[in-house]
Amino acid sequence: MTKLGRELAAKGINIISLSIGEPDFNTPDHVKEAAKTALDENYTRYSPVPGYPELRQAIVNKLKTENNLDYDISQIVVSTGAKQSLSNVILTLINPGEEVIIPTPYWVSYSEMVVLAEGKSVFIDTTIESDFKITPEQLEAAITPKSKLFMFSSPCNPTGTVYSREELAALVMVFEKYPDIYILSDEIYEHINFVDQHESIAQFDSIKDRVIIVNGFSKAFAMTGWRLGYIAANKEIAAANDKMQGQTTSGTCSISQRAGIVAYESGLETVLEMKKAFARRRQLVYELLNDIPGVKTNLPDGAFYFFPEISSFFGKKDADGNVIKDSADLALYLLNVGHVATVGGDSFGNNNYIRLSYAASDESLIEALRRIKEALAKLS
Repeated sequence: MTKLGRELAAKGINIISLSIGEPDFNTPDHVKEAAKTALDENYTRYSPVPGYPELRQAIVNKLKTENNLDYDISQIVVSTGAKQSLSNVILTLINPGEEVIIPTPYWVSYSEMVVLAEGKSVFIDTTIESDFKITPEQLEAAITPKSKLFMFSSPCNPTGTVYSREELAALVMVFEKYPDIYILSDEIYEHINFVDQHESIAQFDSIKDRVIIVNGFSKAFAMTGWRLGYIAANKEIAAANDKMQGQTTSGTCSISQRAGIVAYESGLETVLEMKKAFARRRQLVYELLNDIPGVKTNLPDGAFYFFPEISSFFGKKDADGNVIKDSADLALYLLNVGHVATVGGDSFGNNNYIRLSYAASDESLIEALRRIKEALAKLS
């Protein structure tokens, strides 16, 4: 959808994109200055495969200070973005035919990474009524003798769902019964949450050794183009990821790493300012979505997405008589008629929804939701 939106924009059509998953803020100046300094100091050669020791230590310090989690640098592997970190973990853990349990909706690449590893995805469906959260009963029902990995994100892309400590603890009680299942916890949206604090499933000692945290710098520090992510895991898994990465991409960009050290050592002031803006926009979009007949939404606790239910428009026709059959059709209709780029929920495993990013200016969001409301009202 982002590609189609850009193609229409290139033709002179005013497209408002709510389809892309990145902050609309610039990387903080002090982080950019660190990159310039790194160039001046000639950090331009190959970096260690798992990352510079100074960056890995900064990550260890962050996990202790912000999350009360104890790791050492041998348990940290820095990669070219959290996406590569996820891929490395799956490729090193999953053998052909083994099952990966994934709650839906999920980030689009999860299931495709499982395909690359020749594994099998087992989906647990959720709905807006449960704030897109699974129950312990659903988790246990999905487990089979072939289950190897449970994979989820909190805060979640695409729903903004955030699991509380109590909810995670209930899931942990299930995992305690199945000691051969690993847990891959995607926490890339950690700092964009609107609850008291981020809760990591790695905080539970009974399963910590089986948890692989994936995180990075792209969302919190608006560093999407810098491609800087990492895992925190037990030493065996970290070593396997190091070995895998050494035969694929090798070490991450040296300049990005030096900037990452400064990002983590300089505090969260810029992150908190960005979070304030997202909180304001979240409330704005929530009110505007609730004003559109036929659209059903919840109020997400994190990330910068809404995942409204739009199935009431299925079966309706546009002005040319074309029938809206699914979320992909509706997203395409909103792009062509409303000139707003969204993403159909089928891409995330839940066809009755669409994803809207509110990583855009207040003015753009107001205009986009006006266009969406007007376009949907034309369907009959």
